[in-house]
Amino acid sequence: MRTLCASTLISEFLVIGFAGLVAMKGDLSQATVWTVCGIGMLLSLLLCGMLSRPGAVQIGWALQIGLFLSGFVVGEMFVLGVLFGLLWWASVKYGRRIDAAKALWAARLAEAEGDPDAV
Repeated sequence: MRTLCASTLISEFLVIGFAGLVAMKGDLSQATVWTVCGIGMLLSLLLCGMLSRPGAVQIGWALQIGLFLSGFVVGEMFVLGVLFGLLWWASVKYGRRIDAAKALWAARLAEAEGDPDAV
């Protein structure tokens, strides 16, 4: 799960940065835009390292909601927020399936190595 979710978060890091460039053309000051974008970008990077800890997926969901709500400043972010929300959901769902399959495979391999007749 960590690999898929981290890939999504790194992509979001880039999208948030580009959205900041677009938002600078609006009515907000540069300090406001880059403070909000900087927090979002920092959160996405820190979350990559925290994915194995409890609550990280929920913080990721909060980031997805924030990304969607940024559409009120940059309209295109509504679409990107929905797309990244779906991508986050898929990363969590299928990442957990992959982790379960890996654990099952490792258990079977360990069992086979312990039993010389099981090949």
